[in-house]
Amino acid sequence: MQIRAGFQISFNCPAPTPMSLLLSVHPDRRADLITPDTLISSPAAPMSREPDLFGNIVTRVLAPAGPITFSALFDIADSGEPDVQDWAAGQVSVEALPSEALPFLLASRYCETDELNDLAWSLFGATKPGWARVQAIVDYVHDRIRFGYHHARATRSAKQGHEERVGVCRDFAHLAVALCRCMNIPARYCTGYLGDIGIPPVDAPMDFSAWFEVYLEGGWRTFDARHNTPRIGRIIIARGRDAADVAISTSFGTAWLTEFKVFTDEVTGIDDRFHQTRLMAAE
Repeated sequence: MQIRAGFQISFNCPAPTPMSLLLSVHPDRRADLITPDTLISSPAAPMSREPDLFGNIVTRVLAPAGPITFSALFDIADSGEPDVQDWAAGQVSVEALPSEALPFLLASRYCETDELNDLAWSLFGATKPGWARVQAIVDYVHDRIRFGYHHARATRSAKQGHEERVGVCRDFAHLAVALCRCMNIPARYCTGYLGDIGIPPVDAPMDFSAWFEVYLEGGWRTFDARHNTPRIGRIIIARGRDAADVAISTSFGTAWLTEFKVFTDEVTGIDDRFHQTRLMAAE
């Protein structure tokens, strides 16, 4: 399968403003790129790329005063297979975990495990360790939180999401991550592209999506508490402890967001001119 994906994001800065952007395809998927995911700015601004502490690709830029738009459009190969499910995957004991997984057992900005630990063990202590336990957490979070874009709030934590019972995909991911960590299952937050591939089109503006990965026997495994069903065509951009580590844009000064569009489509022989003009069609 071939997927065409991209974005257009615009800001207005009252003064020159340093920014860091997490908008490049993650190194784990770069070998699948058919065309480069080149980040373009208009007006042109000097940019540099470097890895962050979690291995994600960060673009650093000094945005000039005034409006600026960042965009990218690329093709990527994908297996076309839904997320792998392996109900036989067991839980790895803490003493046997690789060192890379240990930070993802700890509390973080949006995942306050100390305040959810008793709840987690009361709900999931009797479940079978491993895949079944993680799926029980996913089922609980999926049923607990009601999705709605109008419920978005950048400061909502996992505990607050559990109490308020509303949120967007990041809130589903934060609560599931926190509950997994309470059960001694390493869990990391993920963000990237997830289009309506293999499902009926959703009548809502497309956005970057949040899901999570847990470390079980065999390595890191993908779960999605918002959708709670295997999906096709995930394109990972960044991983971290929670959303604070993987913000798509961080400005060190004032930068007002004025436009945001994301596109993710399976390439099925439709005229390429259609795809190439989509990013600019809404202007």
